[in-house]
Amino acid sequence: MSEAFPDYLDVDYTDGEGETPEDYPSIEEKIEKAIEVTRAGLEQYENPAVMWTGGKDSTLTLYFIKEVAERYDLDVPPAVFIDHYQHFDEIMDFVEHWADEWDLDVIWARNEDVGNYVDEHGLEPGDDIDVSELSEHNRHHIRNILEYEEDTFPFLLDTYVGNHLLKTVALNDTLEEYDIDGVISGVRWDEQEARADETFFSPRHDPDIYPPHDRIQPILQFEESAVWDAFWYFAVPDTVENYPEDGYVPESDEDLPEGVSQEDVPVSPKYFAGFRSLGSEVSTDKSAEEPAWLQDMANTTERAGRAQDKEDLMERLRDLGYM
Repeated sequence: MSEAFPDYLDVDYTDGEGETPEDYPSIEEKIEKAIEVTRAGLEQYENPAVMWTGGKDSTLTLYFIKEVAERYDLDVPPAVFIDHYQHFDEIMDFVEHWADEWDLDVIWARNEDVGNYVDEHGLEPGDDIDVSELSEHNRHHIRNILEYEEDTFPFLLDTYVGNHLLKTVALNDTLEEYDIDGVISGVRWDEQEARADETFFSPRHDPDIYPPHDRIQPILQFEESAVWDAFWYFAVPDTVENYPEDGYVPESDEDLPEGVSQEDVPVSPKYFAGFRSLGSEVSTDKSAEEPAWLQDMANTTERAGRAQDKEDLMERLRDLGYM
């Protein structure tokens, strides 16, 4: 990364301050803002990348990136996928399929030291990992940054140590390796309390915590229901041949337009199966039997299917560089 970062940028770090989704009442206004922020992210940063989980928010963000890049003759940046070793198989298949369909350059961010330990010892989620057998880099994070004093910790994603090593350390190491100065992320204001005060361009400049970079957040203004509206009325019709141009909301994977299969649609099969959040295979359950977009989003919690240990630690995790 250029030593001049962030001096070469002309972005407003206060953009979105004090706002809520209600400040963008229509889907058109939400999309217009997403395009504006995405374009600035692609034009302003020297080495941007987009975080992609295979979930609805990051896939919608990727859709906006592809559309903006084509419209303004800009490059599509690489997608960073954090492989924490506890994904649903369907998520891995979905990401690999659409990376190929969309000709994406995917950077697989992994904490390989932890992954190798798990493989060598044949561990299952919940089994203990011996801190002393990890690399100096990981021990530094465990002892000096997290101030964790136990000899072991469980191989679980949704815990303080597990989440930090498997996600945050993997991400920060990737940002440093690839000199990424702008991380385009699909976080939303309404998703979690810890994200409610985010701005569209959010600085992460403290070198003692993470490689200096900015977070570019084009869909902060979308509620969960608006994300699905954007999919079925814009992203899917623009992406899928034979899909109605004015959109169509399916009631199941068997209710797609004639000539269209679930595999043709850039929506994870887990959402069709009733999941509203796609954390990990170990700690995430379906919310209901109907597809995610047909569930009662107004009166139920989007992340109710996730283990809450990580949710309760979000503020501390974000301070360390988590999304």
